[in-house]
Amino acid sequence: MTQQQLFSIAFFALLALLLYQMGLMLQPFVFSALLAGLLAHWAFPLHRRLSKLFNDNETLSAMVLTLGALGMVVVPLVVMGVMLVHEAGAAEQAIRLWIAAGGLHRLPDQLATVPLIGEWLRAAAVEVDTQRFSMEQSVLAGAKGLSQFLVGQMGDLLKNAVLLVTDFFIMLLVLFFLFKDGSKWFAAFYELIPMDKSHKQKIVTRLDQTIRAVVKGMLVTAIVQGVLAGLAYLALDVPFPMVLTALTIILAPIPFGGTALVWGPVVLYLFWIGPAGKALIMLAWGIGVVSMVDQFLRPWLIGQGVQIPVLLLVLSVLGGLSLYGILGLFVGPILVSLLMTAVQIYRDEYHTAANPTPTSPVAPP
Repeated sequence: MTQQQLFSIAFFALLALLLYQMGLMLQPFVFSALLAGLLAHWAFPLHRRLSKLFNDNETLSAMVLTLGALGMVVVPLVVMGVMLVHEAGAAEQAIRLWIAAGGLHRLPDQLATVPLIGEWLRAAAVEVDTQRFSMEQSVLAGAKGLSQFLVGQMGDLLKNAVLLVTDFFIMLLVLFFLFKDGSKWFAAFYELIPMDKSHKQKIVTRLDQTIRAVVKGMLVTAIVQGVLAGLAYLALDVPFPMVLTALTIILAPIPFGGTALVWGPVVLYLFWIGPAGKALIMLAWGIGVVSMVDQFLRPWLIGQGVQIPVLLLVLSVLGGLSLYGILGLFVGPILVSLLMTAVQIYRDEYHTAANPTPTSPVAPP
């Protein structure tokens, strides 16, 4: 083995060790960095327009977009937190008024209207009717305890959210520098990829298409589901429809029950206050419209942009969610798309070259 070969082996071993140590060191920030990368890539055309508007000042454009991302997250959270604390007491008062108006007396008849299990629920409610007074006290105590918990524990919840806030601001920091220097970093990394230029271009193009399609599919589907659910909240006079609509949009990307985490409790609330007709309408709308939108709109939007088979797309979303958490909703389809691109390159460049298409024999004159 020559000295040059020994040097190459030592160099690559040192490089691998350094990359491994860097990976360990940056591991706590991987989620924030990847999320920032997705957002930066999706919003990069806007960054270019703003840079031209600011006389090619990329730093100013990056600052404006980063502050915009901060405002889009912090302002709704502050508003929702204030509303939650304010309405905790209102919910306790509403329960007191409901009991005073004879709500517990009407409860068995209301439960009887629940499909399939209504009679069973009514019988159970009648069975405990003899303990109505203690039940009233229990309901009032529970409502008061819940109100006090939400208000009293708010400080603890904020303290426990320090890690989440830290990750969020790291994401903003990474987002700013990706806007500011992302083009230069990408050009340097692109040159280092040890592949043919045409192959690199195919992979980069496919990666660009996939990220845009996945982000667009997730965002558009979540917004459509939130708007559809919000219309029902407004039509059925559900309290705090704007807050519930925002929560529906936030939870919509979670497969199998994301939006149901919001409209499901709304159905129970409508059953609770009666009449049952509103609850049945909300249940039918949630299952038949809000949840069904996710089953065809998201796969259609993503599959249309990257040409991934629907079954493989669904499995990649679920597998990515299981392996990488919420970020896997994006990572799964991206990995599948890159694999399909690699297979396409192999088929075009190697398999076809190794197995040329036979030419038809020319018939003799």
